[in-house]
Amino acid sequence: MLWSLLKILVFVALVALIAFGAGILMETAGGVQVTVAGTEYTLGALQSVLALGVLVLSVWIFLKLLTLLVATLKFLNGDETAMSRYFDKGRERKGYQALSDGMMALASGEGRLALIKASKAARYLNNPELTDLLTAQAAEMAGDTHKAAEAYKRLLSNQSTRFVGVRGIMKQKLSEGDKETALQLAEKALALRPKHEEVQDTLLQLQAQAEDWAGARKTLTAKLKSGSLPRDVFKRRDAVLALSASRGVADEAASIEQREQAIEANRLSPDLVPAAAMAARAYLEQGKKRNAIKVLKKAWEAQPHPDLAHVFAEVEPEETAEQRVKRFEQLARLRPQDDETRLVMAELHIVAEDFPEARRALADMVERAPDARVLTLMAAIEKGEGADNAVTQAWLARALTAPRGPQWLCTNCNHIHAEWAPVCEHCTSFDTLSWQRPETPEVASATGVHMLPLITGAATASDAVVVQDVIDAEELDDVSESDETSEGSRSEDSSEAKA
Repeated sequence: MLWSLLKILVFVALVALIAFGAGILMETAGGVQVTVAGTEYTLGALQSVLALGVLVLSVWIFLKLLTLLVATLKFLNGDETAMSRYFDKGRERKGYQALSDGMMALASGEGRLALIKASKAARYLNNPELTDLLTAQAAEMAGDTHKAAEAYKRLLSNQSTRFVGVRGIMKQKLSEGDKETALQLAEKALALRPKHEEVQDTLLQLQAQAEDWAGARKTLTAKLKSGSLPRDVFKRRDAVLALSASRGVADEAASIEQREQAIEANRLSPDLVPAAAMAARAYLEQGKKRNAIKVLKKAWEAQPHPDLAHVFAEVEPEETAEQRVKRFEQLARLRPQDDETRLVMAELHIVAEDFPEARRALADMVERAPDARVLTLMAAIEKGEGADNAVTQAWLARALTAPRGPQWLCTNCNHIHAEWAPVCEHCTSFDTLSWQRPETPEVASATGVHMLPLITGAATASDAVVVQDVIDAEELDDVSESDETSEGSRSEDSSEAKA
């Protein structure tokens, strides 16, 4: 309110001042005489002031017209002027509008439209970092891989967009199946952005598939330092990589370095079953039975597994069946209620021909978890106790159609593996194999009939052969019965046809 009143007062004062000045000029005597082409003009004081104002305005307009003329000549000559800047702003507006429309089309999944808008934006804008990136992504969505590759290659020439170009070409090579080139590009991308999590994971997976375990361990350490991997997961995966580098430690040609890596893998992750088995075998090769037993006990306490039982049997290969039962009680006391413990003890008692004790070891597993291994052991127990062949064959018939029990299962794609591997053979995922019961069995279990009984030796082999022969005989009987049934049906059909 006060500010409005103040502005009104100032305006009235200015008008009054101008009127007062005009009055003084009109009352002032004399004037200005101007001679033009021999004619003399006499101007009063007020007329002189007005004429001076008109003259100043005319000079200003003349200078502006002269400036416009000079700017036009410069524009025609190609120099940057206000006029060129005006047209450039128009082109820039059109370019950014096309870029915005292209990004919206890309987000909507319209690859062809996004590619058209990207081309339009490239014509109007002098900003290849943005337009080439939009062109590459739009071309990928539209299926034009060649044009996308060209756009990514152009991005390589700029330091600020080089990572984007390398990553884009890397993903293209992965989709084409060129893993060797993709591996090299992933290494370059990681060098440009050491903390980029996606590139770290891609490089780690490619190195694992290429069995570059040393490089994979370096990448894993980089993930830990960048904070994208928890320390407990790092220890587990580092153990897997160390274990992978030590494969073949049980061979005669295994080097000392491989054995040390197996031991290191077990130290990093004592609950990793393959690492424990390999470390124990490495200790056995060195004659350190006590260290091997310690490793196996610790792993068995974490997760009982048939492979651990096999290595534990290799500690004393010359012992009798009774001695082996007594020695394996060390493992049984660690996890007495575990299913694997019961199965192993049942197999040992079968080898020792103590069939009632083998039946007690299985306890309620026949009703609670009747997989192929349990039912096969029951067939061996019945046979050992002198039961009829019909009873044994009944157990084996159930075993043929029963679930196969725990196996190495990929948690990513549910593919079943006959043995542990660091990389899934189906989906190529790294460190996804877990020992568990699959919902749908796909392959024969590594702990089935061919593993009966568990312990190596003459008695073991004979028992396994007997059980396998019974299964083969039953399969042949089923086939012959089906053949007789089919022949009978064919003869009946032929007689009906004759009638």
